[in-house]
Amino acid sequence: MTTAPPLRGSTLDGWHALTEAVEQAERTLTPLPAPARRTAAQRAVADAAKNRARAERAGFLQRHADAVYDRLTDGRTREPRIDELVAAAATAYPGLVPTAELLERENSRPQADKEGHEIDQGIFLRAVLRSPVAGPHLLASMLRPTDRALALLPEFRRTGTVRMKAVRLERRDGVARLTLCRDDCLNAEDNQQVDDMETAVDLALLDPGVRVGLVRGGEMSHPRYRGRRIFSAGINLKNLSSGGISLVDFLLRRELGYVHKLVRGIRVEGPTAWHTPYAEKPWVAAVDGFAIGGGAQLLLVFDHVLAASDAYFSLPAAKEGIVPGVANFRLGRSTGPRLSRQIILEGRRVRASEPAARLLVDEVVEPEELDAAVERSLARLDGEAVLVNRHMLNLAEEPVDAFRAYMAEFAFQQALRLYGADVIGKVGRFAAGSS
Repeated sequence: MTTAPPLRGSTLDGWHALTEAVEQAERTLTPLPAPARRTAAQRAVADAAKNRARAERAGFLQRHADAVYDRLTDGRTREPRIDELVAAAATAYPGLVPTAELLERENSRPQADKEGHEIDQGIFLRAVLRSPVAGPHLLASMLRPTDRALALLPEFRRTGTVRMKAVRLERRDGVARLTLCRDDCLNAEDNQQVDDMETAVDLALLDPGVRVGLVRGGEMSHPRYRGRRIFSAGINLKNLSSGGISLVDFLLRRELGYVHKLVRGIRVEGPTAWHTPYAEKPWVAAVDGFAIGGGAQLLLVFDHVLAASDAYFSLPAAKEGIVPGVANFRLGRSTGPRLSRQIILEGRRVRASEPAARLLVDEVVEPEELDAAVERSLARLDGEAVLVNRHMLNLAEEPVDAFRAYMAEFAFQQALRLYGADVIGKVGRFAAGSS
């Protein structure tokens, strides 16, 4: 443990209690076998040590989150992204969150053999996002365009095309066409897909030649759906089981990054910033095949959603054991409380052909008519009045502070769920069955 940060008074007392609990947890865990091979008694000892450290961590942050955040951001004069923020916290406040080296070791292990250090990140980020001072600053930081997008922008403006591993982006007739192209895994989501999607959304929002955006799944090479378009199979459960789905780089970056940018737009600077600090555009989604899990979550932020009549939608949160992103916050607004509970808590699958689907999508057409219907929808949303009215609708339907409060609790609860015994067991069985 390195030297504690320059704190004073009760803050310093709280820091000493935290570091003592963290050091005790390290001494307890070091001689134990990997989590999956521990006896019941060893698990109880490990859990008690980790719980004590987490209680001290949560109490310290409840009292001092703003002071910590101000130090990490130089009094909110810098705007780190969420991954940069937790990395800075690991350096400035040793023991508050796991170091990059510790997480790298964790990420090389299956989910069942991890200690759950990401839970400590969840505790930290819940405190930051809860704060009416630090929280809005972090949300605004996450709405800045990424460095990757800024580097690719000249090429995209010149050629109108960017091809990435998970997403193909084309500008045609003022439309940014984002095609999900993980054809081998039915567009299942992982860290790579989140990075590529945020890059593509940024490029579409940055390019003045784009007036409307479209997201649609590409044709699959997967044996079961070869040659068919598929929207999304949701989170990649095999990656989750093997330890490749991260709290910060996937689950939180996804919601605070490109999904939130679809709603709010991106932060802009320059002579037009007095008018609005955000550049936003209307978005259309077209669903072929199915939108499962994260794919169904995405539909809740689009301005117009079309679906082929043979498509279906589901949020298998109960089956997977995790929280379905921001769907718990957004779905009831579209469907009402009864149907949202049936979908999220009971795993109800909604087919595009049934009446309830009209609460999730705007148009249902025969598969062979979907292309033409998409083009008509894009034309309807291409207008200046559409922009200002979507802005006002989103402001009324999803107030920023309400979204922030939800994300604060989501950061913590989803971190806990990633390491729940039921989740580890379910995704392990899924991975074994699909291999």
